[in-house]
Amino acid sequence: MAGYDMTPDSNTQAPAAPVGNSDLIYQLDDTPAFAPAIFAALQHVLASFVGIITPTLIVGSALGLGAHVPYLVSMALFVSGLGTFVQAKRIGPIGSGLLCLQGTSFGFLSVVLSAGFIVKGRGASEEEILATLFGICFCAAFVEIAFSQFINKLRKVITPVVTGTIICLMGLSLIKVGMTDLAGGYGAPDLGALHHLALGGLVLGTIVALNRASSQVLRLSAVIIGLTLGFSVAWFTDRVDFANMAEVPLISMPQPFKYGFGFDWIAFVPIAVIFLITPLETAGDLTANSIISKQPVKGPLYMRRIKSGVLADGCNSAVAAMFNSLPMTTFSQNNGVIQLTGVASRHVAFYIAGILILLGLFPVVGAVLQLMPKPVLGGATLIMFGTVAVAGIKILSEAGLHRRNVLIVAISLGLGLGVAGVPDVLSHMPDVLKNIFGSPITIGAFSAIALNIFLPDEQQEVEEDDYDPEAHLHTVLQNRQGDDGVDDSNLKTLSRDLTPDPRTS
Repeated sequence: MAGYDMTPDSNTQAPAAPVGNSDLIYQLDDTPAFAPAIFAALQHVLASFVGIITPTLIVGSALGLGAHVPYLVSMALFVSGLGTFVQAKRIGPIGSGLLCLQGTSFGFLSVVLSAGFIVKGRGASEEEILATLFGICFCAAFVEIAFSQFINKLRKVITPVVTGTIICLMGLSLIKVGMTDLAGGYGAPDLGALHHLALGGLVLGTIVALNRASSQVLRLSAVIIGLTLGFSVAWFTDRVDFANMAEVPLISMPQPFKYGFGFDWIAFVPIAVIFLITPLETAGDLTANSIISKQPVKGPLYMRRIKSGVLADGCNSAVAAMFNSLPMTTFSQNNGVIQLTGVASRHVAFYIAGILILLGLFPVVGAVLQLMPKPVLGGATLIMFGTVAVAGIKILSEAGLHRRNVLIVAISLGLGLGVAGVPDVLSHMPDVLKNIFGSPITIGAFSAIALNIFLPDEQQEVEEDDYDPEAHLHTVLQNRQGDDGVDDSNLKTLSRDLTPDPRTS
């Protein structure tokens, strides 16, 4: 199928945004030789591997889906490969045409867990839980598909103060999960035992130390090195049991809707809300990617890239649900790999896709990862979830915490965290409302959106057709672990370069 060509031309290309002193060895449409291409692809896979598999490991552990985890991890890798290919290849109007990797999104983790617990609370089997989760995610993905065509219009409703509040709530609501794993995991008879805390602390300390290293390679690999070290220590201390590995099948064949197709309106609403938020994060990721790849960040070409990239996000999430995996989004840490390697060629994405698809066909990868002790996983996820919360705070600080915004954030965070801390506050509500607003993300999101609409805005309004690419760049700075692609100095430079010159207006 012919791709929808968005290659810059003399008529549509705006001046490319600078990337500091970083020079590219291979431009966006260059075709590197096999050796540099596979080397760059392996670095992208290493930088994103943990992010792709961790949400699945957490959901499988929290919902008691142990027997299915190896297959689910395989499918997460498989659909990440498919999504990465689509995003870079540009199939029709779908795909940004950039070197950006697709992976399982942490943004959906809290609402997916909430939906899973709702279904599990009704006495559903493991297969029924998975059927409902994937059915809901499949339907909710069409919210993002529709949103992609109006992203420049709806930004007045889903503003930085709304996204910042919701992303902050995402991170804060997940920290309990990370801390529980670090202490030994849900249901552990020796929860909080010193050997659990020591193992989790080793992983956490390793990641912190490597993140302060001068080498960009070490910073990008901090999480995977920390997990590998923790897993090795657990293995040598007889806390990892490989006895059941012989039962793992050699190959996992993707089966559309293997567990069936279920749906639940109550569980659907919170997930649909997050599908309205992640496109804004994707827009920021794609903007940063365009900047690093020396592509335009203004004009029709840029807007086509944003819309096509967000559309690909939605379509890839629908495909992910079809192939029994959680929703996907673009990974911002791979922007750092582009800067590190100097390789921005989208053809490298085809190698990345091939590697991920191959990994996804072998369930032994998921089976080994399932054996990872909870404190090892908790030591890494605690930092990741805290980083998500900090990313929300960054967005709020850049949106400006004047009187109106403080009121929106204070009420929304208060409601979200209040419901999480005192769930009995909704005990006398109908079950439908109780289940919908029992999620801190949902009640916080509805509060932030409603207040943002009805409270008068004291700020100067921007023209509706002028999409501000800087508005969501902050979501790229530290939204996921290991992102060294854009720092504060870069952002100041971009702020200057993206500000219209009043003499030309």
